[in-house]
Amino acid sequence: MLLRFLLAAATIAVFIAAGSLLPARAASLETLLAELPEGGYDERAAVVTAIAGTGDDRAVALLEALAEGDLRQMKDGGQIVRVVREGRTHTAFDPLTGAEIGEISSRAASKIRVNNKLRRAIAAALGQLTLASPDRARRLAAAASVLKTGDPEQIEALDAALETETDPEVRTAFMDARAAAVLNAARPTAEKVAAIAQLAGRNDPQVLSIITAATTSDEPAVAAAAADALDRIEQARAAWGAVQNVWYGLSLGSVLMLAAIGLAISFGVMGVINMAHGELVMLGAYTTFAVQELIRSFAPGLFEVSLLIAAPLAFLVAGAVGVGIERGVCRYLHGRPLETLLATWGISLILQQTVRSIFGPTNQQVGNPDWMSGAFEIGQLTITWNRLWILLFALAVFALLLLILKRTPAGLQMRAVTQNRRMAEAMGIRSGWVDALTFGLGAGIAGLAGVALSQIDNVSPNLGQSYIVDSFMVVVFGGVGNLWGAFAGAFTLGIVNKFLEPYAGAVLAKVLVLVFIILFIQRRPRGLFALKGRAVES
Repeated sequence: MLLRFLLAAATIAVFIAAGSLLPARAASLETLLAELPEGGYDERAAVVTAIAGTGDDRAVALLEALAEGDLRQMKDGGQIVRVVREGRTHTAFDPLTGAEIGEISSRAASKIRVNNKLRRAIAAALGQLTLASPDRARRLAAAASVLKTGDPEQIEALDAALETETDPEVRTAFMDARAAAVLNAARPTAEKVAAIAQLAGRNDPQVLSIITAATTSDEPAVAAAAADALDRIEQARAAWGAVQNVWYGLSLGSVLMLAAIGLAISFGVMGVINMAHGELVMLGAYTTFAVQELIRSFAPGLFEVSLLIAAPLAFLVAGAVGVGIERGVCRYLHGRPLETLLATWGISLILQQTVRSIFGPTNQQVGNPDWMSGAFEIGQLTITWNRLWILLFALAVFALLLLILKRTPAGLQMRAVTQNRRMAEAMGIRSGWVDALTFGLGAGIAGLAGVALSQIDNVSPNLGQSYIVDSFMVVVFGGVGNLWGAFAGAFTLGIVNKFLEPYAGAVLAKVLVLVFIILFIQRRPRGLFALKGRAVES
């Protein structure tokens, strides 16, 4: 009995002790808050350090309010509040919960003052709290803040955070922030040189300013390391800039190829200068707009696949209009290029006015599905998803068109008419049917180009006018009627244009490209890839 009594008493004592500890632990932040106004600045700095040691999430807002001078102690009762001033109104809030207490007079509370030493202690405490936060975004934001300020007081907190951090991106951010802090601290020269090497892997303006400031260091080794890092950063930026220009050129080239490839085959087969080709591109863009408007009104859940629905419809709409142009106008003007040019230019004006009458003269909004929104980075190269998908789409259309021309009877007849129309007719090929089919195919591809352009350009009645001249340049430069010529010409002109723009500007760059094409055609009148055939070569 005695043994049982002693065991029960010990158990009760343990539970009583545990129960007494829990309230004390929960009230630790409240206890430290009450101690803030007491003593001098050194005592307050010790309290601030103790507040950071609690790891309580509420401590961040509390210390921020203290640093901003918003913490005050009520003269009546000694309660500590956070005071927000708006004009002549002073409103008190609980500094831990944020609950509003009410309006107070300006003389009802005295400010808890801080000096520079105490501010440094607060900054170190905030760094300790935010760098160890379970929230990944908060840790990254804390690292970015230290990188910006370069506060040496945060080095110890960063070292402690690095010991437990497992996220690679956050670790890199911590190491960069530590390097910035080391450059402002009284640290050994070797450590500062290592810090410069750590920062040299980044290429943002903030890091550049940090390293540039280090070039004026009193320590020769640090200044030399900073100068060398700047040289390497500039070389890396130049290399990545060239890669970025190539990407922009490929992106522009994919758009030019889509816009020009249909023109290339119709021009090659029929010799027709179709000035309405840009308006066929515009019709594809407006078809996309109409499809999205219908989906928004009747089936919002299909918006993510709206482009997949719009693409075949745009092909059919533009292709049907193309066949109508060929059957109604162009077939009567064979061998009369000037009349064909004037007639198709008139058709382009009619199509523009028709679209204005139906949809209005202003730009129309075509939305980007989620899978075409945003961007990603490869090193220092930023690639947007819409441009990448357009490039892949253009390559797919090119491959499909090659397959049609090389592997189908219709493609064989198109190539035969292109090389020798009279011989093809003598072999029983209906050249009129081939003309209509070719013009419709080229117009349908222009409609697909409009679907792609609707994702990166304004959809307006003048959309096609921006690309018609460039399309003709691609066709002439690459070789009339040659798909591989259009492919090579589009990407070549796109890349050259993007390399010239930073130096000459967008307008002058196009002028220089045009001059280059004129000079090139003087040397090679048939372009990069000339068609072969008896009629073509005669």
